[in-house]
Amino acid sequence: MRKLTVDERKAYLLCAADIASGSKSLEQADDEGFAVVEPVFTVGQVSELAVIHPQTLRQYDRLGLVVPNRTAGGARRYSLRDIDRLTTAQHLAQDEAINLAGVMRILSLMEENRQLRRENSRLRRRGGNSFFSAAADGQVVEVEVSASAYASAYSWRKTLYRQPLQITSATASVPVSAANVSDVPSDVPSEPVLPPARVRRAI
Repeated sequence: MRKLTVDERKAYLLCAADIASGSKSLEQADDEGFAVVEPVFTVGQVSELAVIHPQTLRQYDRLGLVVPNRTAGGARRYSLRDIDRLTTAQHLAQDEAINLAGVMRILSLMEENRQLRRENSRLRRRGGNSFFSAAADGQVVEVEVSASAYASAYSWRKTLYRQPLQITSATASVPVSAANVSDVPSDVPSEPVLPPARVRRAI
């Protein structure tokens, strides 16, 4: 648990107030550089920010609805994501009359959706040459091929089709140009062989 400076704590409190009031989303806070899972806020601060009684916070913790981090001494510490979940849970339970099981399911789906949006945003920002493949264990992984590998492959193909290819037999060398490239033996690949790609990370 990182110790925040006074200015950082003020910034987190302002951000938490915006999230609790609905004027800022968790995604916006994330984009602004806030660590949305950083355990920052005490029970008293969250009770005031989200307008939830401390006893209700403890009940939500026991039920597994919103489970905060704990300090070494056992004190609860909530994150921006926890505050977002708490305000959403309050709205669903009080305004929409959804029972606890329904609230838990909705919160779970919302978190999955948030993670997918974050991953999509990360991929859009990074760009680059990557594709998805299945690992040996069946897990989907993102594989990135470096730009230099693509440049090398392009150069290889350009050499193949623009320069004569010498096929050497035991008795003679037969030049093969682009005009009679169909005479190239079948074991000569038509597509470049890329260097081994590097698996970036599991999805």
